[in-house]
Amino acid sequence: MSDALKALNNLRTLRAQARDIEVVVLNEMLEKFAVVVAERREEAAAENAAQREKDEKLALYKEMLLNDGIDISELAQLKQTGTKPKAKRAPRPAKYKFIDEDGNEKFWTGQGRTPSPIKSALDAGGSMDDFLI
Repeated sequence: MSDALKALNNLRTLRAQARDIEVVVLNEMLEKFAVVVAERREEAAAENAAQREKDEKLALYKEMLLNDGIDISELAQLKQTGTKPKAKRAPRPAKYKFIDEDGNEKFWTGQGRTPSPIKSALDAGGSMDDFLI
């Protein structure tokens, strides 16, 4: 809660602050505060009504399931078995072979960033065919 709201919630602080404010201004503040409170009450009532409606629908669906002989746990199992895990793609076979900076033989599928030894050879005028397996 902010300091301003804490001050509004404290009667002593309100009395001390109100001594320096004219009654007309206090009445204007009271009217504005009443509008804010009324709006907040309407929002809360709407939220409560929506929650009651949702609870009534859930009770109705539960009753319908029980009348049809379906247990709620069976319904929950449908969701778990209905989704299949995403199959992971098989790794691609290597298409190119090159020697890295350490002298080790390496392989590249041709996808992704071009390895630096192949890139430097291409920049020097070489061809990708030179690296085919």
